[in-house]
Amino acid sequence: MQTVVILIHLMIVLAMVGLVLIQKSEGGGLGMGGGGGGGGFMSSRGTANVLTRATGILAALFFATSLFLSILASFDRKPRSILDGSGTPAGPSAPTVPGVPGTGGGVLNQLGGGTPQTPAAPPAPSGPQVPRQ
Repeated sequence: MQTVVILIHLMIVLAMVGLVLIQKSEGGGLGMGGGGGGGGFMSSRGTANVLTRATGILAALFFATSLFLSILASFDRKPRSILDGSGTPAGPSAPTVPGVPGTGGGVLNQLGGGTPQTPAAPPAPSGPQVPRQ
């Protein structure tokens, strides 16, 4: 059902783009059009009214199919709470506590062989230390 509506939606989009592209520019900003006695493709006012009306109808259909597609997409979505602990941790490692360094399996730990390595503690100073600048 959703695939059919998407195909109809895409056909409406293509038709609307085509109709907009063949309409005459009212401001004359492009420097072309049907003015000046040559009798161009879009010289009659009746044809412009038909194109404007058809563009409006296609725009309304575009909005309708967009809303229908969003309603169809919301049927598959099920509400869930972020407070539930039903989620499973990603990967084979144990769950980690955020903000605690050196625990758990980050991506680099998994690539490096699996076991997390804790950084070595710096050696204790032997006496009073003078700050370096």
